[in-house]
Amino acid sequence: MKSATYNIGSRGSGWTVEHDGEVTGPYDTREAAFEAALGPASNSIKLGYAVSITVEAPDKGKSALGAR
Repeated sequence: MKSATYNIGSRGSGWTVEHDGEVTGPYDTREAAFEAALGPASNSIKLGYAVSITVEAPDKGKSALGAR
């Protein structure tokens, strides 16, 4: 089965999306990075892939949205 994985994590001063070795971003919040991953993930579903989106938790004491 084909699969597509989208990993959202903090990097430097923002959040990024990593997929197939390519990194996009930075985005200001975890939510913005998540929303950026949804379109490509939806296209992967249409192509018959199993899709996984993983979102890193924010640092302890930081905003749930991960805003810096």
